[in-house]
Amino acid sequence: MAEVKEYLNYIDGKWVRSKSGRTFENRNPAKWDEVVGIFQKSSKEDVEAAIEAAKKAFPKWKRIPAPKRGEILRRATEIIMERKEELARLMTREMGKNLKETRGDVQEAIDTGFYAFGEGRRLFSWNTPSELPDKFALTFRKPVGVVGAITPWNFPMAIPSWKVFPALLAGNTVVIKPATDTPASSAEMVKILEEAGLPPGVLNYVTGSGSEVGEAIINHPDVRVVTFTGSAEVGSRIAEVAGKHLKKVSLELGGKNPQIVMPSADLDLAVDGVLWGAFGTTGQRCTATSRLILHEAIYDEFIDRLLKRVNELKIGDPLEEDTDMGPVINQAQRERIHGYVEIGKKEGAKLLIGGEPLTGGIYDRGWFYKPTIFVDVTPDMTIAQEEIFGPVLSVFKVKSLDEAIEVANGVNYGLSSSIYTTNLLEAMKAVEELEAGITYVNAPTIGAETHLPFGGVKKTGNGHREGGWTVYEIFTEWKTVYIDFSGKLQKAQIDTWEE
Repeated sequence: MAEVKEYLNYIDGKWVRSKSGRTFENRNPAKWDEVVGIFQKSSKEDVEAAIEAAKKAFPKWKRIPAPKRGEILRRATEIIMERKEELARLMTREMGKNLKETRGDVQEAIDTGFYAFGEGRRLFSWNTPSELPDKFALTFRKPVGVVGAITPWNFPMAIPSWKVFPALLAGNTVVIKPATDTPASSAEMVKILEEAGLPPGVLNYVTGSGSEVGEAIINHPDVRVVTFTGSAEVGSRIAEVAGKHLKKVSLELGGKNPQIVMPSADLDLAVDGVLWGAFGTTGQRCTATSRLILHEAIYDEFIDRLLKRVNELKIGDPLEEDTDMGPVINQAQRERIHGYVEIGKKEGAKLLIGGEPLTGGIYDRGWFYKPTIFVDVTPDMTIAQEEIFGPVLSVFKVKSLDEAIEVANGVNYGLSSSIYTTNLLEAMKAVEELEAGITYVNAPTIGAETHLPFGGVKKTGNGHREGGWTVYEIFTEWKTVYIDFSGKLQKAQIDTWEE
């Protein structure tokens, strides 16, 4: 057996062990006997050292011109491009999604990095005419300070890049805590940024539990921005703590995303969409299609087509090129998914396919679960309302587009949504009335592009949008400047309106 690699924390430009002396294992969810790496089980003391390093580095980093900061991100992105296949394979081993998807995950980081590089020569602000003569009115974007980034396990490189690249480009310093299930991909990203020339202290990496490391980050008074992707329950806790300290907070939380299919739709295309949306990444996306809303006119035919395609999915080793679906992330998550399946059956939904773990052969080495479909689901059922985060699809039958939209909107989340139709009026009505931050027409609920805003409404978040130009609102503050060259005292709102 080859020696298992130990990963260290990265604090103030040095790779160091946790002061706690504790470690934890990162294991392959497809082959649980395989240890991907050993990581530091950090303490509050480690977090405080990382935040102190970030605070110390901030004054110098923020004075480096944004185009120069962008050059470092460009160099890092080029290194990621060169190492794309290596990084994708590492990610598949630690997260379990297939190689096509992990290559896409790395590509998201590449796209985000190049966008951030370009933003170094934009970061546009506004000027406007003053209401008084001989006076300029200008605005500037300024960095906020130390950013605490807490990232999930389902996109181990893409989501850290969404947070770290824009935060650094804007002139902030960062302490990142990756998910304990997938810390290796983030570690490699930090190493690449170090290789690209990022100064010491600007980016710090600390691994460990949310209850210890995460709590220390969100409670520390020197962390001025907290950016988090994860569950609504944890997001609510972060908002509560951050509110006491008046920190800026960006929360990207859960989803219960619907796909509507109308009679005019291309049914084969719509089946492709729901297969990818519901079972891509084994359903472990916040944008995953968890609810399929079918018009009664095409309901039976669509179900027949969908079942045929689900039975053709290849589930297995995600490192094999022809695998469609790998395992879920860990044993606890598989048990959670199965618990929801049992609730669905108990509440009266009809289990059409799946509904149990896969066993035998390779399946006994990891946390595999069958693609699962429920029909006869009503909007009040638990499986219709709560985020399952696994390969479980709930199907609804409706009589009209109005009813479809009512069902789609009848949950506490509002991240992504989809409608398949060739009727322009139906498409535009859905775009207008679906309560979601993202709506796709004739495409699945997954597939966001990095140069556009990403986020949702209701319990999906707190109003911020990652991606594109909007993420820079999270990591900058506005400064308004008035330059009066009149040579006299001018009183706004008073002198302006004197007779």
